[in-house]
Amino acid sequence: MGRIVNHVSLILLFLVLICVGSACEKDSTSNGTLGKAISSKSEKLNSKSKLEEKIKIGFSMDTLLEERWLKDKDLFKKAVESLGAEVEILAANGDDSLQIAQAETLIHNGVDLLVVVPHNAEAMAAIVKKAHSAGIKVMAYDRLVKNADLDMYVSFDNEKVGELQARAITNLVPNGKYVYIGGAETDNNAHLFKKGVFRVLQPLIDKGVITVVYDQWSKDWTPANAFKNMESALKANKNEINAVIAANDATAGGVIQALEAQGLAGEIPVAGQDAELAGVQRIVKGTQVMTVYKPIQDLSEKAAELAVEMAKGKLIKTEQKINNGKIEVPSVLLPPIAVDIGNLEETIIKDGFHSKSDVYMDQQ
Repeated sequence: MGRIVNHVSLILLFLVLICVGSACEKDSTSNGTLGKAISSKSEKLNSKSKLEEKIKIGFSMDTLLEERWLKDKDLFKKAVESLGAEVEILAANGDDSLQIAQAETLIHNGVDLLVVVPHNAEAMAAIVKKAHSAGIKVMAYDRLVKNADLDMYVSFDNEKVGELQARAITNLVPNGKYVYIGGAETDNNAHLFKKGVFRVLQPLIDKGVITVVYDQWSKDWTPANAFKNMESALKANKNEINAVIAANDATAGGVIQALEAQGLAGEIPVAGQDAELAGVQRIVKGTQVMTVYKPIQDLSEKAAELAVEMAKGKLIKTEQKINNGKIEVPSVLLPPIAVDIGNLEETIIKDGFHSKSDVYMDQQ
């Protein structure tokens, strides 16, 4: 009898264990299903969060020490924000190493697209590569990045800028001794401006009616270096110079300072470009004959529009391409405008680029 009871007890214990095991398995299955549901919900929330996040554009700038680039910064920021995106801006003020480090910071901060105004066209190629490694596309703003797999280039037709300068000066001075004061040799735009200038001058040089008696770059685009160059040009030619083409209004300012020291300001025609306020004021004063106006509001708005579209993954097709030494870069090039005393009001002032009172210094 005792043995029968023991057998019955063992059978009952076995059945209990089976039931417990079954219940545990059921609970485990239930928990697994719940876990998957929570995980799926979490993924959906994360996905939704990413979709709701603002596009973030990184803007790596060479410098903010010039009036022109302060305008670009403010206009680009305004344009990006008007499109519902945000922008982080860092400026290196002419320091290549710092600009590279700042661009790396922007990449590390997870920007969706990097826009670069390079100080050194060659040095920033490394940043393009690093950005691509992080899955970030790169746009060059106004200045081309050389020898890199650049995704987009937005600027003005910079060779045309040089052509406009040279045409204006040759109309005023069809023959004589010319001086060319270039920009920074490290800036690709400086080479493009010069190329455009000499495309116009070369036929006249070949004819022997124009002689370029001095031709030098101005390191970092500074007026101080342009001043030194112009001093050297005047000394080498015993002040016998008939015309000067400067690579921008800042360098034109250095040129005119050197001319003033010799009592020649206003006597020798000087061309610049960028339509900086100081340059335009010199046109009114008569010490500079022309500048080239590049409507940077158009540039900043176009660059912002393309940057945000590219950051969203949209494929941009352009009609123009510029060779940067490695690839044919998709490019958008806007037209520049020659400005002198005759059309100041209908261009620069009408567009609100500078106010009439600032241009004329309240002299009217």
